[in-house]
Amino acid sequence: MMLLAADDVDGIRIAFEEGSLTTLKIVIGAILFGIALDTKVEDFKLALRRPGTIAIGVVAQFLLLPALTFLLTLLLDVRGSVALGMILVACCPPGNVSNILTHRARGDVALSVSMTAVGNVLAIFLMPLNVAFWGALHPTGRKVLEDIELSAFDMLVEVGLVIGVPFVAGITIAHFWPRFAQRAGRLVGPVAFLGLGAVIVVGVANNWSIFVDHIGVVLVAVFLHDALALALGWAIARMTRLPEASTKAMTFEVGIRNAGLGLLLVFTYFDGLGGMALVAAWWGIWDIIAGLALAQWWGVRSRTKVEVVA
Repeated sequence: MMLLAADDVDGIRIAFEEGSLTTLKIVIGAILFGIALDTKVEDFKLALRRPGTIAIGVVAQFLLLPALTFLLTLLLDVRGSVALGMILVACCPPGNVSNILTHRARGDVALSVSMTAVGNVLAIFLMPLNVAFWGALHPTGRKVLEDIELSAFDMLVEVGLVIGVPFVAGITIAHFWPRFAQRAGRLVGPVAFLGLGAVIVVGVANNWSIFVDHIGVVLVAVFLHDALALALGWAIARMTRLPEASTKAMTFEVGIRNAGLGLLLVFTYFDGLGGMALVAAWWGIWDIIAGLALAQWWGVRSRTKVEVVA
């Protein structure tokens, strides 16, 4: 149900029923559980053997991307709720879609998996701090936050439960029962993403008229924001002279965000704030479209190079 409090996007509230919100939490938890089932303790050991590359990715994801997103919101002069939505998405960790896209692009999958694992662990602490910091700093977003009275600690607890618990459970199962984890991972990940897609589609369908009326507010913002995130990953990899395969992995690790987690937080802590919900929902759709297009182009290009050399 959509409650319209004003004519602009800051006045829209998307009300989720308690059952729908619980379903969304289960789906997001399942996505993180699926990531963990594909993660091994060795992935963290591999990360320790490549500290420089991992550090580059961490800086890009948790420092540069939120900062550049903040500047982009000022440049576009978007409304407060849209700005907060963009900041929230930028602060989200990567999902295992980045691993899939890296594989399709013939990139460094081992690096991608390691960065996803490290990124999700760090996001438990860094995501709430980033959202609170950049949101409070934003000239229009700050006013929205003051009305909501966001607690970074409360968000840390929520993110810790949604990410930490399923992640630890998945890694534990993967360590002690690797065969079961491998079989379960093939099912949990795809089903969870289908579940997330179903939640978004049902939500949009139930509010189709209002979605159509206001989606134009975020279309350009999300397009530019997503392009910025992918470009940042590629640029920082090129600037630090990473190999081509690692550049592809870095591009997707920085550019692909777990917008589903952002959507959950919008309904949990921001009262379904319209601009934030629209940004998170549309980002979750567009990010995959743009990522698949880039991965396909890179994959075809790599195969063509191999054929030419052969």
